[in-house]
This record gives sequence, C-alpha cells and structure tokens, in this order.
Amino acid sequence: HIEDWPEFGYRGMMLDVARHFFSVEDVKTVLDIMALHKLNYLHWHLTDDQGWRLEIKRYPRLTEVGSLRRHTMVGKQWGSSDNTPYGGYYTQDEVRDVVKYATERFITVIPEIEMPGHSEEVLAAYPELSCAGKPYVNSEFCPGNEQTFEFLEEVLTEVMELFPSEYIHIGGDEAGKGAWKSCPKCQARMKAEGIADVDGLQSYLVHRIERFLNDHGRRLLGWDEILDGGLAPNATVMS
Repeated sequence: HIEDWPEFGYRGMMLDVARHFFSVEDVKTVLDIMALHKLNYLHWHLTDDQGWRLEIKRYPRLTEVGSLRRHTMVGKQWGSSDNTPYGGYYTQDEVRDVVKYATERFITVIPEIEMPGHSEEVLAAYPELSCAGKPYVNSEFCPGNEQTFEFLEEVLTEVMELFPSEYIHIGGDEAGKGAWKSCPKCQARMKAEGIADVDGLQSYLVHRIERFLNDHGRRLLGWDEILDGGLAPNATVMS
C-alpha cells in the first residue's frame, strides 16, 4: 500500500499562443508532456498585443482582424521585421476538444484574456473601446467607457462557456495608463467614483470584472500588477 501526494496542489505551465501560434496538435503534445511530468494546470495565454487566438461568436472581428499581423519582429529588433503575414486562432469546437483532452489527463486549462493592457489587437478590431477611438494608438481599454465593460463581460461569458476552470486569468499587467490621464471619459469615471489616480482606475476595472466572474461562480486570477490601486477582495495573484 503506497500513500503519496504532490507537494504542490498547483503544478502549472504557461503556453503563450498569442506571440507564436501553436496548432491544436501541438497543444495536445504539450498536454501529453505535462501529464508525463504530473503537471495539472495549463495556463493558456490566448490574447496579447500580437494576436487574439480565440473565436468569440459575438465579436467576429477579434479573429478576422485581431488574429492576423502584417509581419513579425525579428530578433527583438523593433525596426526589423520578416515582412511575412502571420496569424491563426482556435475555433470554439477546437477549444472544447483541447479542454476535453486535457481533462482526460487530469489537467485543468486556465484561459488568459488580457485586460486592461496588452490589448492592441482588440483595439485594432474595435477601436471604439480605446481612449483615442482609433486603432494603433492605445494598447489599453478605456475604463471610462461603459462599452468596454459590455464587451469584456460578453467575451468572458463565452470564455466561461468553453472553460470549466474555476480560475479565469485576466492578465492585468503592464497597462500604460497614460491615455487615461487626459481621456475625458476616464476622468469623468474617476470623478464619479471618487478615484484618486489611474492606478485606482485600473483597480476599479479589476474589481468590477471580479464581481462579474464571482457572480458566475468563477475566481479572478491576475499578474501582480492587479495589486496596483488596491487588490480586489477575492482575487488570486500570480507573481
């Protein structure tokens, strides 16, 4: 009789498919290797400035526009690119297939949907959600715009339908916030809510998204910048 258990309940790996797209078969290979090493959480980084990789029925331009880029930076040199168009995304049926495959290997898939920063690919498709109102200016959502919350909640509703994971990762890192200081909508929101600074405005967004996730039986997970301006009461910080 052998009595054994893992030292850590969370044994995770993050796979970033926003910067470089991996096919469904590639993801399944990753899951096989994870299972071999008894890892039990796949943190699937599905969205970032460089690409949106998840089909959202309500917002088709996320994949029509946001999953494609004209070129890729070479060797981390900002002025150098390969001049080759690049893209890819997962259909909802493909996501269900991956989640089922993972579950059969005792692996939970945690999706990451970045907000409020790292969202240039979203704002290329839906520029009205940015402070500037036009693409390729801001990388952050406009938290003063009520449309932003309508969009995020509708996207997260579809995400929760695809992923049974208790945790939903919202990113929360490296938001520039500079545009918020002069955006009339952001300033109006700060005044109405008694928010002192733009860190507090980010905290407002995180708190509001957490309430939405909690109301649907889920928990918010985010990078440690979600501490800025005050941590949402039930949030889990990934540092």
